[in-house]
Amino acid sequence: MKLSGSDIIVRTLIDQGVDVVFGYPGGQVINIYDSLYKYQDELKHVLTAHEQGASHAADGYSRATGKVGVCIATSGPGATNLVTGIATAYLDSIPMVAITGNVPQNVIGTDGFQELDITGVTLPITKHNYFVGSIENLADTIRAAFKLAVSGRPGPVLVDVPKDIQVAMYEYTPQPPVVREPRFAAKDIRIQQASETINASKRPFVYVGGGLIPAEAQEEVLALAELIDAPIGCSMMGVSAIPTDHPRFLGMQGMHGHYASSMAMHHADCIIALGGRFSDRVTGNRSKFARGAKFVHIDIDGAELSKNVLATPGMRGDIKLTLQKLIPLLKKKENPSWSATINKFLEEEHEAQDNREGMTPRNVMNVLNKFLTEDTPVATDVGQHQMWAAQYLNFKKARRFISSGGLGTMGFGMGAAMGSMLGTGEKTVLVTGDGSFGMNLNELATAVANNIPMVILLLNNGVLGMVRQWQTLFFDKHYSNTTLDKRQTDFVKVAEAFGVKAARTFTLEELDAALTEAFAWDGPYLIDCAIDKDEFVLPMLPPGGSMDDMIVRIGD
Repeated sequence: MKLSGSDIIVRTLIDQGVDVVFGYPGGQVINIYDSLYKYQDELKHVLTAHEQGASHAADGYSRATGKVGVCIATSGPGATNLVTGIATAYLDSIPMVAITGNVPQNVIGTDGFQELDITGVTLPITKHNYFVGSIENLADTIRAAFKLAVSGRPGPVLVDVPKDIQVAMYEYTPQPPVVREPRFAAKDIRIQQASETINASKRPFVYVGGGLIPAEAQEEVLALAELIDAPIGCSMMGVSAIPTDHPRFLGMQGMHGHYASSMAMHHADCIIALGGRFSDRVTGNRSKFARGAKFVHIDIDGAELSKNVLATPGMRGDIKLTLQKLIPLLKKKENPSWSATINKFLEEEHEAQDNREGMTPRNVMNVLNKFLTEDTPVATDVGQHQMWAAQYLNFKKARRFISSGGLGTMGFGMGAAMGSMLGTGEKTVLVTGDGSFGMNLNELATAVANNIPMVILLLNNGVLGMVRQWQTLFFDKHYSNTTLDKRQTDFVKVAEAFGVKAARTFTLEELDAALTEAFAWDGPYLIDCAIDKDEFVLPMLPPGGSMDDMIVRIGD
């Protein structure tokens, strides 16, 4: 059957199993939106308040479901408004397809209205991008984008479609959804080397990153840790990959990680790293990081092996398949001395624990924990609240902690929370701060228009808390442009103006009551939760410091 290019775009999306797309119309995608109107019974479109919100929603949808998120924007500013969201997905290896319109090909190069080379702009922040120059290649290009997004190390792909391609007619043949490239295990010789290194270790530590989640290797990781009697820690991107309450799980490690997890990794003699990249937030000063350890590193992306730490050995391959071949080569072991050391670290962590009463971040997160089910996605923005959520919230299932790691994108949360809810069908929580929330609060309009059941827990301290914390500790309390009191924004009134139910809380009892009402409400609900401006995220590594320099209490 002959279809227009815009119809081919929408039909191809439907054939790929896409059920929802996020976007914003404009002149160079008006034909695509006409096709979305025709096929609205088969493909839901969510109109966001801003294209950045669309890209974050597609990202959140993907993180929560494992499927490819899709966003659409017009040329020029519409396309550039996607850039932050595309970069966020790229740094965290999230499969996403962004479709942009462009001016007709006979206008390209003439500085036409809203003409922009978006493929050139996004080249460094996509796995690949495509400029569709002929209608004959349109459907196959979109299919290739989907396959590339999920194959190997996942990531975002952009497809730019000029207006003349959208209006051209061409024969369309439906095809089944693409499948990713076959997964493969690492080379046998590397697996053998890894088994010898692990078998010789006395202080093994299993470290999981965000790559464990798409690999779906949780069962193998737990079996590995049990077999070699090792604790497990994770990067921030690995939060929710392992159940929080698992007895071997020490929690997130790194700059703001749990003390026991960070110290165990630092003192291990063998670190088995699974889908992590050893970023600076994980290692601190790399010259001082885990100096007595050998690094057994499995990653689907060979570029990550020995990039930041020397892998001995590095194994390029799928984590699940590689572990399935590695585990039978390992000897069952018990490490009583190492276990005693881990218990000592846990005791020291417990002694440093914040046991103050009142509206402390830990107490606020513990109240929220009472309302979370194992299916509840929790999205965050970026800042102190993000770290408190990663430290204190409990997760039973993977893909339930939705947060920007590599790029650290303030304003990520609203779109991501909406995408997570629409992907899973579960009431979603957004943990945010007044600084981050102010960046994209316009998406409250989207939440109301779509009656999205989400609870927005806004930790309001009137400052840009993470930057202020650094200014307090390392810049002689020079609070340059981090105090927000001049804004005098009343977020409860703002939310109500958008049509969102809202409450303000100053005590834990008020917070409990507000959360009870919010979780019973079937639409968006905002809770403005007042906390002190001088609350810190601890532990913390100082700039240029190592785990030996970790700050666990103010005054250390």
